[in-house]
Amino acid sequence: MQSTKTPAATTISSRTITNPILKDEVVFLETSRESGGRHTLVEVTLSAGGGNPLHYHEDFSEEFTCLEGELSIQVGSRIIRLKPGESALAPVRSKHRFFNQSQAPCRFQCRIAPGCPGFEQTLQISYGLARDGQSNAQGMPKNPYALGYSVMISGTYLTGWMSVMQPLLNWLGRQAIKKGIAADLQRRYLTIL
Repeated sequence: MQSTKTPAATTISSRTITNPILKDEVVFLETSRESGGRHTLVEVTLSAGGGNPLHYHEDFSEEFTCLEGELSIQVGSRIIRLKPGESALAPVRSKHRFFNQSQAPCRFQCRIAPGCPGFEQTLQISYGLARDGQSNAQGMPKNPYALGYSVMISGTYLTGWMSVMQPLLNWLGRQAIKKGIAADLQRRYLTIL
């Protein structure tokens, strides 16, 4: 009988990535491949004052469930403050962001449905680049090809004035594939598939 590795059989530490710049941590609870494409499930420890800018996804929704502390979610113009056990949904194509307004880290789960392998890869690549000193103070890859590739595969779309950057970032992402930069990033940083 052939043995298969399941998330329960794998240690949490081997499925945990950290970003030393942002002081965030992500644990991959279930990847898209492991769930048969149904979802990607991660647990995030978000530093005090941490978060991301307003964005949207065309192919998946995100459900946020607070586990510890307080997590704020913006969906459209509405701000939702989640306490442990509470959840909020950012539907497909909704402009949203998450952030921590408190003075202490918060911990939450994020379920992406359907699963998105590109999103999983983007987290691993961007956190790996940060560990290697290849990111700026905001945790963004310094190399424009790496930035473009990460944005392109993540399924994330920028909003507001930043949306004018999307075509350039997608072009840089395609160039990263052509130049072999994407393959190098995958080789160096993808450990959780």
